[in-house]
Amino acid sequence: MTADLTSQASPDFVTVLSLAATTYQRQRNNCPSAEVLVNALLQAEKAAKQQRVTYPFESLVGEWRLCFVTGTRKLRKKAGIVLGKGFYLPKFAPTHISFHTTQASDATLSTAEISNCVQVGSVLLKLQGPAQYPGKKNLLAFDFIQMQISLFGRVIYSGQIRGGKGQAENFYSQPVAKLPFFAFFLVTEDFIAARGRGGGLALWIREN
Repeated sequence: MTADLTSQASPDFVTVLSLAATTYQRQRNNCPSAEVLVNALLQAEKAAKQQRVTYPFESLVGEWRLCFVTGTRKLRKKAGIVLGKGFYLPKFAPTHISFHTTQASDATLSTAEISNCVQVGSVLLKLQGPAQYPGKKNLLAFDFIQMQISLFGRVIYSGQIRGGKGQAENFYSQPVAKLPFFAFFLVTEDFIAARGRGGGLALWIREN
């Protein structure tokens, strides 16, 4: 079932997430509290599972700024993990993720490239690599194989990491369970939300 949860009568969690995205983007300080936002993300995830919502890869294409994340911590023995309190990303260190489509020999897969950029002052770190979006459970698997570092807008290092080209060639033969991934549970024109392989939650806003 392909659906947009925001097209229905606006649930409370959508209102909270929309408010967080808008206030953060406008550089305001009255964002919803971390506790309220974590609860909204969990409600959105639960609703997506109950309604079996699916999203096409095209809805993810573009550049998104990381707005909010939760960490996780392991409990003793085999009790599993629990979410951390969560926090808004500092605005002086913008972090962006972007997705772009690529040509694929296997038409049954939506393949892509992913890049992740973090800027602190005059230093910009950029990671890039292949991604794939099989369409099941809105999972997007990826692997970073290239790194670039820039200083004052000038590239001072560019090279391969994690096996580079060889790792890229093996990427599509690896099970998704063995790769880093995001499980997206809410995708709108203005923001996207997902749970990572490690169990943490994240909210991104579209970069204009």
